[in-house]
Amino acid sequence: MSGIAARRKRKRKLKAEINVVPYIDVMLVLLIIFMVTTPLMNLGTDIELPDAEARSLSTPKDPVVVSVYADGGLALMVEGQNQSVTGEDLEVRLAAIHAQNPDGSVLVNGDRAASYQHVMSAIDRINRAGVTRVSLISRGEDGR
Repeated sequence: MSGIAARRKRKRKLKAEINVVPYIDVMLVLLIIFMVTTPLMNLGTDIELPDAEARSLSTPKDPVVVSVYADGGLALMVEGQNQSVTGEDLEVRLAAIHAQNPDGSVLVNGDRAASYQHVMSAIDRINRAGVTRVSLISRGEDGR
């Protein structure tokens, strides 16, 4: 029995640790694969929107129309006269119009080539003038 006891003393203790080095290697390989393939994925989806035949809303008799041109220029049409204005001038004039008619709305006419940012900047200026009712003018497929 002394031989068995000597073997037990010489026997190494078992370690209860997980060797994570192979897992790190696998993770790095997967990371490289994902980094290479992600830019190749097509993130957009081509869709065709349906045609709509929505009725247009009634427009006021003498509408206040703000036109946004392709270069970002602004024009204000009141009572049939279209006048080129700066952004600050637009705010002042719309504030005066809004003071006379607080329930009035402003129509925004954006040029087809105008960037979205130009149109949104114009709407922001209209809002700063105190006008909260803003509508967008659009043209149907038939051009009307």
